[in-house]
Amino acid sequence: MQAILDTGPWVAFIDRSENRHAEAVKWLKEFTGTLYSTEAVLTEVLYLLNFSIVAQCAAMDFVLESVVKIVPSDNESIKKMKGLMRKYDSLPMDYADGTLVALAIDTGIRTIVTFDRRDFGIYALPNRKKLILAI
Repeated sequence: MQAILDTGPWVAFIDRSENRHAEAVKWLKEFTGTLYSTEAVLTEVLYLLNFSIVAQCAAMDFVLESVVKIVPSDNESIKKMKGLMRKYDSLPMDYADGTLVALAIDTGIRTIVTFDRRDFGIYALPNRKKLILAI
């Protein structure tokens, strides 16, 4: 299985004080497959974990140890994000969410590991396909 990882669960995997830490860790232990994310999401994760260099390093270890594979943005994906952010400006869609939806479009991966059910439940892929929300 392949899935795209959003900020909230990634922070919850690491930060034991997060309300959904146990739930996130349980999900991760049961997950078999590959997790993908973006540098924008990693940046948000590091910002939210800025209370601890140990926690920030743990987040980076997820990438260095291939728990999460970072997919870089290119000009084409940035064009997609710009269009998506305009389309969903009433939410509004932020840049990190835009990178994840563009990643889903580019890869065909529809499963997203997120706590943000409101926004990711609204975002649509081509042909009106919906994202599959995990956790």
